[in-house]
Amino acid sequence: MPDLHQPMNLPVVFEDEHYIAIHKPAGLLVHRSPIDKHETQFAVQILRDQIGQHVHPAHRLDKPTSGILLFAKTTEALSKVREQFVSHNIDKEYHALVRGFPPQQLTIDHPVKTRKDKLDKKPLEAPKDAITHLTTLATCTIGAKIERYDTSRYALVKLVPVTGRRHQLRYHMKHISHPIIGDSNYGKGVQNRYFQKHFGCHRLMLAATKLQFHHPYLGSAVTICTPPAADFQSTIEKLPFA
Repeated sequence: MPDLHQPMNLPVVFEDEHYIAIHKPAGLLVHRSPIDKHETQFAVQILRDQIGQHVHPAHRLDKPTSGILLFAKTTEALSKVREQFVSHNIDKEYHALVRGFPPQQLTIDHPVKTRKDKLDKKPLEAPKDAITHLTTLATCTIGAKIERYDTSRYALVKLVPVTGRRHQLRYHMKHISHPIIGDSNYGKGVQNRYFQKHFGCHRLMLAATKLQFHHPYLGSAVTICTPPAADFQSTIEKLPFA
């Protein structure tokens, strides 16, 4: 993972007069949060200083997740594009490294429970409907007994959320017993520790790799794609994927 305590520039993957998208590194908060009071760097502030103007995040991306994050340059532009996120008219794709061999194709249709943060005083909400499409891209087996078996299996998957619930992909992968490597909330600690020790992996292996939205001012679709971050890719390259 990059050193988030040093001054940085965020990689810009799309920009015009209304919107700008960056490749957020894993471990960087989108904006200040009372849950992470010790953090001093935030994507909103870094990008504001980087381009010399205020920016407004159009959607969420979890702190441990890397990948495409879209900002609006004005409140008007924000309002126009946020409608698409609220109505789930945005196409998003993620890549993830998960434990085990999931099906080649699977639609996960399972309500997502709201996870209550330590400082959240609001009552828990009822589970919300959530749908995710999964495609298995590659699989591998390593000769290490990490849990109950003498070997351990992993898969690189593509995840396409139809809905946009908080922690949806992480929750859904846990639900089907294929948790994402590096997930401290929904994953397996023994797996995470193995990857830290043997592969130097200290991040959640989840990356936002594609975002498509209807540009309100151009009247056409904009598709933004980026490969997973270097720290994600370096872990994948250490595994014997065919």
